[in-house]
Amino acid sequence: MTLVRGDFEAAFDRLYPRAEALARRIVGEWADAEDVAAEALARTYARWSKVRELPHLDAWVLRVTGNLAIDVMRRRTRRQPAPADTADAPDTTLLRLALAVALQSLPRRQREVIVLRYLTDLSEDDVALALGISPATVRTHVHRAFVQLRGRMGPDFEEADLALA
Repeated sequence: MTLVRGDFEAAFDRLYPRAEALARRIVGEWADAEDVAAEALARTYARWSKVRELPHLDAWVLRVTGNLAIDVMRRRTRRQPAPADTADAPDTTLLRLALAVALQSLPRRQREVIVLRYLTDLSEDDVALALGISPATVRTHVHRAFVQLRGRMGPDFEEADLALA
């Protein structure tokens, strides 16, 4: 039991900052990002006996983090009505909210690929390993996701826009 706990503590020290940074990119607020990262690591601990040996543990944790952060944004947009005049709201916040809604509309696998590839900066090969699919399938999901994201975000939406979120 002590070995397992120590093993998780070492992983926690490595994974928590990455989970928090990803959550911050999606939700925009430190307090919410800390909550999301803590929940992701709590879920990791609850499944530690199964996930600790995964070759893609980091990607697994970041996928959980991304999904939790998107859920936070979805709940936030349901609670808060859209402002009547968006000219006063910061562009990044508006982009982040619109992107969270657009990401939520994607099929699960496309959303996971986009979050892992662009919001956590994993390579195509790492995303493929984490999700148990081929790199070609990752590229297919990225292409299909961007078609849908452009439909929701506008024809000028590009990969670089994900870096702003």
